[in-house]
Amino acid sequence: MAVGGTQPFGKIAVAFEAIGGEFGCAPRELASRAGRCRALLFDWDGVFNSGSKGNGQASRFDEPDSMGTNMLRYGLWRMHGSLPFAAIISGANNENALEFAEREHFSEVYLGIRDKRAIVEHLCERDGLKPDEIACVWDDINDLSVAAVCGVRFQVRRDSSPLFVDYVARNGLRDYLTASTGGAHAVREVCELMLGLTGQFDAVVASRAASDADYASYFAARQQVRTGRYADVGGSIVSHPG
Repeated sequence: MAVGGTQPFGKIAVAFEAIGGEFGCAPRELASRAGRCRALLFDWDGVFNSGSKGNGQASRFDEPDSMGTNMLRYGLWRMHGSLPFAAIISGANNENALEFAEREHFSEVYLGIRDKRAIVEHLCERDGLKPDEIACVWDDINDLSVAAVCGVRFQVRRDSSPLFVDYVARNGLRDYLTASTGGAHAVREVCELMLGLTGQFDAVVASRAASDADYASYFAARQQVRTGRYADVGGSIVSHPG
């Protein structure tokens, strides 16, 4: 079975393993799970950036990752006929995370959320999603509660944490470990992998490059999304207009 346009599963796996990515399950199984995905949860610090902070400077984001998230959302839109839910999660009140989410018209941004599993419960109860329809991209210990319940789990590599990387593998908490680190376009890597395994990569790239009618329809729908802001208030996730 061919996916990613002309690329079979084996070639895709070899391409990502060649740059240092590690699969925690068979690529065919990961493709099946990714194809059911209707929601995307991205941790912020350590995923879109290195996680460094200080001197009043918030963590940043890069354009290659932005393009990746847009193309992945477009690919899922082509598959399912509707926009996937997309959210940024940050344990801190990070203005750059909010800026990115609003600029890219993500569905929501969750700021100051300590118990991240509560976000999955919130979405499933409110929007009728199932945990196995949610993909998460994460990097550290405080994300494990989300990784334990989501259907597709991408761990962002950090070479300084070999024991943690091993712990995650032994406990079956990831489906793929990125070759790239946070701030080195790990998000783009995840997005391209999902597009390749779901058979959308070539079509998405060609459509975006041509700015054809399909992409225009998707982009118009995306631009209508108004990003909601949520926060943890007294242990409950609530809409936060500020």
